[in-house]
Amino acid sequence: MNQVITYNDERVIRLQQKLRETLKELEQILKNTTPSLNRHRYLTDAELAKYLKLSRRTLLEYRNAGILTYYQIGGKILYRESDIEELLEKNKQEALK
Repeated sequence: MNQVITYNDERVIRLQQKLRETLKELEQILKNTTPSLNRHRYLTDAELAKYLKLSRRTLLEYRNAGILTYYQIGGKILYRESDIEELLEKNKQEALK
């Protein structure tokens, strides 16, 4: 029971490796998670363009045409995720049979 565990101990090395892996996973989760505000998630221009596979210029055209609802704070444009989901659902086209 009176055992000295050093940094070179295999158990310590495995624990450090597992902690590094867990940290990388958490960083990836945080990187891909948008914080919510009042239970709503907001996307930036770049995030929405990537999500919809559109250019930011196309998003600008959709905003100007009144297709996309958006929020502007200073020079920052934000889109509420639920608004985008509603827009997609409203414009869904059923497959022909």
